[in-house]
Amino acid sequence: MKQIKLVLETGEEYIGESVGFDIDHAFSLGELVFNTSMTGYQEIISDPSYCDQIVVMTYPLIGNYGVNKDDFESLTPALKGLVVRECPEEGSNWRNEYSLRELLKRFKVPAIAGIDTRELTKKIRDRGVMKAVLIPVDYPSHNVELLLSRAMPTDQIARVSTKNPIHFPGEGKRIILMDFGYKKNILRSLLRRNCDVVVVPWNATTEMIQSYRPQGILLSNGPGNPKDIPEVLPVIRDLQKAYPMFSICMGHQLFALANGADTEKMKFGNRGGNHPVKDLKLEKVFMTSQNHGYAVTERSVATSELEVTQININDKSIEGLKHKTLPAFSVQYHPEACPGPEDTNWLFDDFLQSIRN
Repeated sequence: MKQIKLVLETGEEYIGESVGFDIDHAFSLGELVFNTSMTGYQEIISDPSYCDQIVVMTYPLIGNYGVNKDDFESLTPALKGLVVRECPEEGSNWRNEYSLRELLKRFKVPAIAGIDTRELTKKIRDRGVMKAVLIPVDYPSHNVELLLSRAMPTDQIARVSTKNPIHFPGEGKRIILMDFGYKKNILRSLLRRNCDVVVVPWNATTEMIQSYRPQGILLSNGPGNPKDIPEVLPVIRDLQKAYPMFSICMGHQLFALANGADTEKMKFGNRGGNHPVKDLKLEKVFMTSQNHGYAVTERSVATSELEVTQININDKSIEGLKHKTLPAFSVQYHPEACPGPEDTNWLFDDFLQSIRN
């Protein structure tokens, strides 16, 4: 059994089994976060929103049903590492094609197993997300301190977004999907509804988008801090005046910033498939899939062009917004699921209905 070490920004060290990419003479630095999902590890690993993060899975058995070709949410994982309690060598499921360990090695993702992930999660909950590094057990200690003193990059969206427009033909409404790091099931959710989808880069101009003659705009999820890409905000303001708009996760935060609200970094974020959200108009609670470390501040919405439509039952954070006068709305969670419950998949139908109206 080959060993690997996880070192936290606060100095704690964890030694466990290396079950991913071999980093004999290298390191992997990232922001340490936790996810409470019991299943869906393949979708989590391939979610672009985890760019530059080391993900701790709280459920103790990860990898038990293997990996298949259909459940990827991006072509190449962007996370910096995975931390699990136990990772079996083989998966057991009729859809299984290869093991989680093979996936991690194929895409050069380092991973550590055999440590108490729930105890580690408690530290993140108490202290907040922090930098951490995965290194060989004999890595020089003075180099570790230098690594952990580095500032985290701020160009995650530019790295995970498409570089050129991509057309996915359909017979229905033409939708522009602005790619801040979109999950493939957002695209699949539109294509299942016969939409004609054009995926454009994160920094596409208003003129470029209008040249495709869209009927609706969807702002996708993505990694990092929404305030790192202020150049997108005037484009959003232009587009929402001309087309119905639906925004998800990072898109929700950018939509809020573009309309005078503010965002802030959360202590440890919401990541998992079991977050209850209340719709204030329907007076119903939906279970949702979430992955975000930033949130829209409640006090800022009062002086913006927006109103709150949904809230998180657990921490009262804002989960839904809509524009007071324009056909534009957003949600903080993932209505496309993958992984997670599909309670809110109907929001895609509401979006298309707003275009028809």
